[in-house]
Amino acid sequence: MSENYVPSSKFGKWFNDRLPLLTLSKHLTDYPTPKNLNYWWTFGGILTFCLISQIITGIVLGMHYVAHADMAFSSIEHIMRDVNYGWLIRYIHSNGASMFFLAVYIHIFRSLFYGSYRSPREIIWILGMLIYLLMMATAFMGYVLPWGQMSFWGATVITNLFSAIPLVGESIVTWLWGGYSVDNPTLTRFFSLHYLFPFLILGLVVLHIWALHVPGNNNPIGIDIKKPSKDTVPFHPYITIKDLFALLIFMTIFAGFIFFAPNILGHSDNYIEANPLVTPKHIVPEWYLLPFYAILRAVPDKLGGVVLMLGSIFILMALPWLDSSKVRSTVFRPLYKKFFWLLVIDVLALGYVGAMPAEGLYLLIARVGTIYYFAHFLIVLPVLSRIEKTEPVPLSISEPVLGGMLKPEMARSDRKDV
Repeated sequence: MSENYVPSSKFGKWFNDRLPLLTLSKHLTDYPTPKNLNYWWTFGGILTFCLISQIITGIVLGMHYVAHADMAFSSIEHIMRDVNYGWLIRYIHSNGASMFFLAVYIHIFRSLFYGSYRSPREIIWILGMLIYLLMMATAFMGYVLPWGQMSFWGATVITNLFSAIPLVGESIVTWLWGGYSVDNPTLTRFFSLHYLFPFLILGLVVLHIWALHVPGNNNPIGIDIKKPSKDTVPFHPYITIKDLFALLIFMTIFAGFIFFAPNILGHSDNYIEANPLVTPKHIVPEWYLLPFYAILRAVPDKLGGVVLMLGSIFILMALPWLDSSKVRSTVFRPLYKKFFWLLVIDVLALGYVGAMPAEGLYLLIARVGTIYYFAHFLIVLPVLSRIEKTEPVPLSISEPVLGGMLKPEMARSDRKDV
């Protein structure tokens, strides 16, 4: 099917004249894609699958869930025990959140490694960060809905952070709670927003994909390519088959969690009904929020912790302007490559100490990790962009392969945004 495809049936012509979906095949089949994309580029399709899965299972669960403080915990047990395949739907939804974040973190770090946030893809990156923010908010509110001990006290601790905001903080907390403590109005509000936000995420995903189709995909080499050319292939069947294969592998891992270890990523205290009179020994969020929780607790001042926690997310939106290197891909930046992997280790360390008590060595590691996290983006990245000696970058994807060894005249590392 080509871009100028004309339907043969009368109904097809009538429909296409009013809604030309049938002639948009260039975005699915004829869309030229860099032919050197590796499997790290398959996580966009995997994330789309995760979002659709979460929406569908969430709608079904919402039919049986009761957003009331006296009945929420029992309604979860009803879903697990009495609803046909309710246990499966709930485990797909709860583990699906973890799989969603796992895929999005791989997607983000792939973008960081290959420079996919660089010009002309800044808007794509910012839209992605907005999606990530909504994901975090949606996941947090979903964590509250089972109304277990960790749900209740996690909501209490996190919402209380807003009280650190000068002048209006207490009013914001009261508004979030719908009263003067975490109770039934809080649960009702969180359920409503948890149900709504995935559809907002879906809208941003559409914009994210739309924005991607303007400059096209980045590639491991990080060079701009002309479309179509010898450096591109049609999206279908070359990319779709690769995406489907990666999705099957991902679904196999996903199924392993659902059927063999469905509760391993959760917290045992959340299987105890919420009790405002009994505080858990150690309050922690879900694993995918632990790095930011570690940053929050690393600062002794409450307001300072909140500012740094939010700043650790918003600093990513400024990344396209903090990195001014003339070379886009880390493949050709040997010095920065070491700092990139140091950042990965730093985030993993923050995630680990975020699950530990905020004391002793754990607190020290959290503070050192927080300092390096911000230093990486505010100091290391801008300085290396100016002083690093990069390796030669090929002029096209095909040249190094078809031309044998890379010749000096084929490479120029002084070009901007290559």
